Amino acid sequence: MSGILNSSGITVRKGDSFTIVIRFKTEQGVLDISGARIKMDVKDASDTLLFSKSGELTDAINGLAAIELTPQDTDIEVGEYKTDIQITYANGQVHTIFPQNINKIGYFRVTNQVTE
Repeated sequence: MSGILNSSGITVRKGDSFTIVIRFKTEQGVLDISGARIKMDVKDASDTLLFSKSGELTDAINGLAAIELTPQDTDIEVGEYKTDIQITYANGQVHTIFPQNINKIGYFRVTNQVTE
């Protein structure tokens, strides 16, 4: 594993790959996300966009999606940035799904690597 995802942030090693797996469910069970779009942005403190990633619906009927971070995405300065993840459903509704706390901005932390 090359990264950690928790309720308020993502931590990755500089230059590593990391797959963020997202499962959508309700109290009634899994949520069909067919036709939805998923997007993640990472910005610096001055709101400059560092990169944007689209998610892939890996098993939409069973509510599964993934965002693949590549070494090119994570090869940025070591430090802490801002992020969130949104889903746009087929009917046009938009919901920010990450971070879980609606009152917080998610962090995207890049840590040092030794092997290059």
